[in-house]
Amino acid sequence: MHEIAFSKQSLNQLRKIPTNESKRIRANIAEYAANPKAHAHHVKMLKGRNGFRLRVGKWRVIFDLNGNVLSVLEIGVRGNIYD
Repeated sequence: MHEIAFSKQSLNQLRKIPTNESKRIRANIAEYAANPKAHAHHVKMLKGRNGFRLRVGKWRVIFDLNGNVLSVLEIGVRGNIYD
């Protein structure tokens, strides 16, 4: 199981997201941290930058794995998160 660390930017983005979506995103992050193989089909390595993305409906979570720590870097809507 990975420890989850949210960046300041990702926490600010979570606060702006509707509550039900925010809870769903947090739950998916926690599930992935607990069992990465169960959500492997929702995670892809990013091209052009370091890290991975987790797909949660129309939302994308950009994160990086540093040993036993899953660092959530950004959270946003599919079209705008990669800019």
